[in-house]
This record gives sequence, C-alpha cells and structure tokens, in this order.
Amino acid sequence: MSANVTSSKARVALVFGGRSSEHAVSCSTAAGVLRAIDREKYDVVPIGIAKDGRWVLVDDDPTPLQLTPGHTPEVDGSGTGVLVPLSTTDRALTVLEPGQPPRQLGDVDVVFPLLHGPFGEDGTIQGFLDLSDIRYVGSGVLASAAGMDKHYMKVIFAGHGLPVGPYVVITDRQWLVDRAAAMASVAALDFPVFVKPARAGSSMGITKVKGPADLEAAIEVAREHDPKVIVEAAIVGRELECAVLQSHGTAAPRTSAVAEIAVHGEHEFYDFEAKYLLEDDVDLCCPADLPREVSDDVRRLAAAAFDVLGCEGLARVDCFLAEDGQVLINEINTMPGFTPLSMYPRMWDATGVSYPELIDELISLALERRTGLR
Repeated sequence: MSANVTSSKARVALVFGGRSSEHAVSCSTAAGVLRAIDREKYDVVPIGIAKDGRWVLVDDDPTPLQLTPGHTPEVDGSGTGVLVPLSTTDRALTVLEPGQPPRQLGDVDVVFPLLHGPFGEDGTIQGFLDLSDIRYVGSGVLASAAGMDKHYMKVIFAGHGLPVGPYVVITDRQWLVDRAAAMASVAALDFPVFVKPARAGSSMGITKVKGPADLEAAIEVAREHDPKVIVEAAIVGRELECAVLQSHGTAAPRTSAVAEIAVHGEHEFYDFEAKYLLEDDVDLCCPADLPREVSDDVRRLAAAAFDVLGCEGLARVDCFLAEDGQVLINEINTMPGFTPLSMYPRMWDATGVSYPELIDELISLALERRTGLR
C-alpha cells in the first residue's frame, strides 16, 4: 500500500476481536501489541471487530483489552464505524459517525490482523484484504484456511510425508445421517481420544474422552463451535512447540528454540484456563530439556510444515514426542497467541528476538512482500 502521506512513519492498522469464540483472546493479543509496538516507527490505528462483525475504531489503550481471571474483554460495536476500501486504487479508511457525513481517516500501509479462529485466522480477512491489494501480516488465504482446518491440515502434512497421529473426521452430514456409524468409526483409534472442533483454537470445545460412554456428549460440545469434528488419538509423551518466522528474501524460514508444555493440577490437557487464566497450573519450559537430535527434528518438521502449507510471516507448530521417540506434528497455528506471555513470543525471546523486535520484524516482512498472487 502507498505510504502514509501525512507522516514518515509507516501506518499500521491493528485489527482484532472478531466473530469467533476466541474474541477475548484476540483482544488480549491486541493489548500486548499495543503496549510493545515502536511508536517512534509506527503510527497505530486500533480497529476492533465486534461480535456481530461491525468494524469500529477503538481507543489506543491496552488496559480494557487485557484478558484476566476477572475480566473478559470485548469490542463495543457501538463505537465509530470504519469502512475498509475494496478498490485497488483507494487506500483510505473511511469513518462513519452517527449523524455525520463519512470522513477519510487516511491511508494505512499495512494491516496486522490479530484475529484468532474462524472469520479471521481462517483466510476470510486475508481474502478480504487481498481484494484491495492491502498488505498484511501473516499467511495468505490458502495457508490460513488449511491451517485453521485440522482435517485438511493433516491431509496436506501426510501428503508431503510429514508424520501425524491417528485421527477420524466426523462431518456434519455424517453426524446427521448416521450418528451411530460416526461414533463407531472412532473405535479404530482406541481410547482415550481428544474430541475437537475441526476449525477452532485456544482449546475451545475440546474434550478428553476416556471411553465410549462419553463420546456422544463430547462430539455435541465440539459441534457447538463447528459442525465438523475431528477426533484424535491421545499420544502418550511430551508436548513440544516451535515458533517459525519467515526469512527476508528467499531464504528458508527460521525456527526458534523448542519449548515444552507440562500441565498439572486438575487439568488433563492444555485447556483454555491453563493457557490464559491459571498460569500456575502449567509449566512452560524454553528451551526444553531435550537431546540435541530431538530438538533438531522438531525444528526441521516445523520449518517443513511452514513450507508445505505455504505459510508467510509467522506460525507456531505443535508436536508430540511419543514414548517410542518419534516426533509427530499435532497442528500448526498461522496466527498463534501473541501476548508477551504467549508461547510464540516467549520462544523467540529465548532465541534472542524480543517481543518488540518480533512485532517490528513481522510488520517489516509484510511491507516487503508484493500484493496479489505470490
């Protein structure tokens, strides 16, 4: 996008909130970026998407956006409305205020879409921005969509020879036509299993199922978030993560130090509360205490997953180290949690890239890349 004519600083629109169940997590991510972004280098325009899809200007204040045990942030859709250009020749945001004629807010150079889950992280906003040739941080339409859909993500990984664990997919049609057959298909996995919405994140709607008696209820919980459900075999072993960052030019993507997540207390897995609210119930170790060859294998697989999906900008790759020593890819997140305490920034911090430097790097990468087909 053309440079902002009123300032030598690049103008960045931070877009957050959204229609998914991860609305509050997205707000918290925006709070972290608002606090850390270099104001000497970037002119920041915070734009929230309310739960009904309305785009509004938001005060440049991170405090109300922070997710805490006593506060769940939400974008107030009654604020001043914002329209994003849909033409490749129009670069200005338009503000809509009640009882007032539309006014130009000015051009932006790049959008940082801090959206998690469907209707944001899944290629929808990426396609919307592509229509106008607007540069943005992160992956494009295909990588975002495939990375959000755990089913097709695994199909792509397996098709490229990357190791994934056993799983079964239950589509909306299968569930409605023959519920018994859909549940019977899970028997091939053995119990326990994890039942998940196929296109959700932040551990929303996930249930660990220890036997057939609890399977139907768990599928219904997952279906509250997504009519397509994925059931994964429980992998006994260690849960590892690796952050990936696109390199400048045509160099291979960079990978961070590998981290390990160990959940304790009453949590049987890394659920929403353990991730965002009850930090004392989870140990996040970075770098993980691993043999060098295992760490290298995780980093190799993380970079390969980034490449085969066609990712850009950033991604976090989650793996399992099984008891037999094999490393399996669990999933990839093309817009991972991005607060200062989130695993993605923490892994890069342990690798020598601070949170403000990481934000600057991602914006720089987005400004460099060409628009349109790549």
